[in-house]
Amino acid sequence: YHVWLSEIMLQQTQVTAVIPYYQRFLQSFPTVFSLAAAPSEEVMGHWSGLGYYTRARNLHQCAKLVVERYEGNFPADPALLEQLPGIGRSTAAAISAFSYGTIAAILDGNVKRVFARVFGITGYPGSKPVEDNMWQRARALLPEHDIESYTQGLMDLGATLCTRSSPSCQRCPLQTRCVAFAHNLTAELPTKKPKKKQKEKQATMLVILHGHQVLLEQRPNSGIWGGLLSLPEVDGMRELAAPDAPSIVDTNENLQKLTRQFGDAESVKHLPEFTHVFTHFKLHITPLLVQLSQRHSMIAEARYVWFDMCKLETAPLPAPIKSLLLALGNQG
Repeated sequence: YHVWLSEIMLQQTQVTAVIPYYQRFLQSFPTVFSLAAAPSEEVMGHWSGLGYYTRARNLHQCAKLVVERYEGNFPADPALLEQLPGIGRSTAAAISAFSYGTIAAILDGNVKRVFARVFGITGYPGSKPVEDNMWQRARALLPEHDIESYTQGLMDLGATLCTRSSPSCQRCPLQTRCVAFAHNLTAELPTKKPKKKQKEKQATMLVILHGHQVLLEQRPNSGIWGGLLSLPEVDGMRELAAPDAPSIVDTNENLQKLTRQFGDAESVKHLPEFTHVFTHFKLHITPLLVQLSQRHSMIAEARYVWFDMCKLETAPLPAPIKSLLLALGNQG
């Protein structure tokens, strides 16, 4: 359970960022049974700020399946582990190797970087032909014994010595056989992913306050920030419009129309715009602060909730939205 939890949290996330989340998770969910039985909003709340929220949803679903199918015992067979939500081929091998001593090959980002440099493998490692080549090498290099030390050593080599920038080649035990070092190619290998122009989107979000509560909306399980609470949006996230394109919130009349469904607006104020960067696009957020003199009862709809401002610290909110609301709370 501990190995699985750490492996999922460490996907695309630095160790230093993961440690406090890992410790809090184990305090609240010390076993796979307690995690499986926990409400989804509690699990998402513990994950809030760590990013890549699909991992959290898969983590919770995986815990439920391990309890249902395997009575709380993770299977030792990597092929069975790979069938569980959120566990890919390399992660399944790592979990099985560290937990049961299974002789199985891993190929995470650190290992790909080591292989590309040591063997002089060109081409983007995410492309299928290059990745297949690396998997073939990974299997061929497997030791017959002590798989735990080999796997940990391979991971640590990429994480601490054969780093993305400024690798410590003079300290590396593979320096004498490294093709990249011999040919001064450490900066070129592994081959970088072909660049695409990063998309930009925009969203107008409503910070609707009544008393000491803020209106939050449950986001769909799929998509950006899936399953989290967030601020109501005006027309969702849209492709970034041209600078001279008219805005739906250009006039006070439009603002009144937008907020009327929630209650009677006492005041509407534009807050400073800010940008949040995702892996594949930038999101430009325009927040509007709306103070209600009274709110309508229709907000009892399932996807909406009035949330106490004093409890936002533990709320399952996206990191930028939580920062915005906490800053507002500190101001008043």
